[in-house]
Parts: sequence; C-alpha cells; structure tokens
Amino acid sequence: MRVPLLDLQAQYLPLRPALLDALTRVADSQRFIMGPEVEAFEREVAAVVDVQHAIGVSSGTDALLAALMALGIGPGDEVVTSTFSFFATAGCIARVGARPVLVDIDPDTFNIDVVAAAQACTARTQALMPVHLFGQSADMSAVLALADEYSLKVIEDAAQAIGASDHGGKVGGIGNLGCFSFFPSKNLGGFGDAGLVTTNDGRLAHAVRLLRNHGMEPKYFHKTVGGNFRLDAIQAAVLRVKLPHLAGWTEGRRTNAARYRQLFQEAGLAETVRLPSERPDRHHIY
Repeated sequence: MRVPLLDLQAQYLPLRPALLDALTRVADSQRFIMGPEVEAFEREVAAVVDVQHAIGVSSGTDALLAALMALGIGPGDEVVTSTFSFFATAGCIARVGARPVLVDIDPDTFNIDVVAAAQACTARTQALMPVHLFGQSADMSAVLALADEYSLKVIEDAAQAIGASDHGGKVGGIGNLGCFSFFPSKNLGGFGDAGLVTTNDGRLAHAVRLLRNHGMEPKYFHKTVGGNFRLDAIQAAVLRVKLPHLAGWTEGRRTNAARYRQLFQEAGLAETVRLPSERPDRHHIY
C-alpha cells in the first residue's frame, strides 16, 4: 500500500461546502486586501494562541522577516538559532543583514540546545530564535533565562507549532514575538501562502502592522520602509473555516503519535526508530 505523506483532500472534502461559502463571501464583497475577514481572523486566532495581538501576514517567512525588522535587527547584529529548521529561519536573519549563529540541537527533543546557545552568545548577539520543531515547544524557560542574562530579544519560530505549549504557556506568546506559517501542509493551512506574527507587546504589534504595509500610516504617508507582507482576505476566510477544527485535528495527531510509539515498542524498534521525546511539561501538537 502506498501511503501519501500528505493528503489535503482528506481534510478538504468534509469542509468543502463551508470553504466554498467563505470564498464566495469574499468574492461577493470584493474586499481582497485587508478588511473585515482579516480583522476577524486576527481576533479569532489571537484567542486560540492566547495572545493580545495577532497580525496576519503573507507567509511564515515574512512573519520572521517582519519580526526581525520590528526589533530593529540589522547589519552587525547576530541572532542565535537552531541548525535544524527550514531555510527561512536563518535566511531571514541574513536577509536583514544580520549574522545567523547556528547551534546544535538537543538530541532528545530535536530543539535548540540552550547550553550551546549560551556559549554562542557574543557582544553582538541581539536575539535568540528558538524553533519549536515538529510541533513541540523548545525549552522556553531556559531560553528566557538566557535572554534575560544577556538582555536579548526572543523571536519564536512557531511555524510548525500552533497550539503547542510549554508549562501551560502557548507558544507565540512566550517570547517577544511569535511567527507562524499557514502553508497548506501545516496543521492549520490556507489555500496558498499565509502567516502570522503574535505578541503581547502593543508597541511591537504596531510596528509589525506598519511594516506589513510599507510602513504606511495613514494612507500614503510612510513612517518607515516596510514591505508588502499583507494577508489576503481569501486566505483569512479559509483559515477562519478551519480554525474551529484545529483542536480536534491536534488530538487526532496526538492519538496517532501515541499509537506509533506503542507499535514501535511492541515491534522492538524503540531504539532503532528514534522519535523526539515528548516532555511531560509541554503540549506537543505533532
């Protein structure tokens, strides 16, 4: 039997009527850039992620880029991050002119080794960018302690981790800024590229909102040089349909993961097929 790595049809077909209704609603409104769909999605997803501010953007990559720009990170600065992630993590650091400093991972969780991160910090280090890989939070208590020791900012790369938590705190609201991806293959995926920046800092939220729209406020008055990082209304409408199902989908993934662990154990493969260990103080979304 050939089992596909990802079957988007399986998720799409039960939601097809609601999704088509959402697309029709946007088409009939002729409001495609920003507007009420985006604003509604931002409110709804902020409640799910348990943050004060959620800013829809054009992709997970642009979420990382906007977060770095909002913190003023640029040439001469260093950002410590994990070796084990998608290219965009380090790529966005380089794109703002800063230097990505890559450190190894904890072999049990596959997330950043905070001891190694501490050893990599220099006088030029401005931020830490932990990656919540495969849906499990990095050790955020240790990350925050390190950030406090060196007066660093923390940008959470939570592209794969919407709904994950560490000691009860939802990822995306633990550091200064959180960055999510809604690429179609993610646990919560759109009909194309989409992303989100989250924060509990009103000043940073305002900075990201400016940056996603060419630094413009009010219209045609540009306070800074930003980019075109806006979230499409169509993507927001699709994500609004899917968002109420996310918790149920997550529990299904957790059930499947537990089944895999059990079967590997029964087959004597627990040491041969090594899975990231799930820490009891973290809610893993797989």
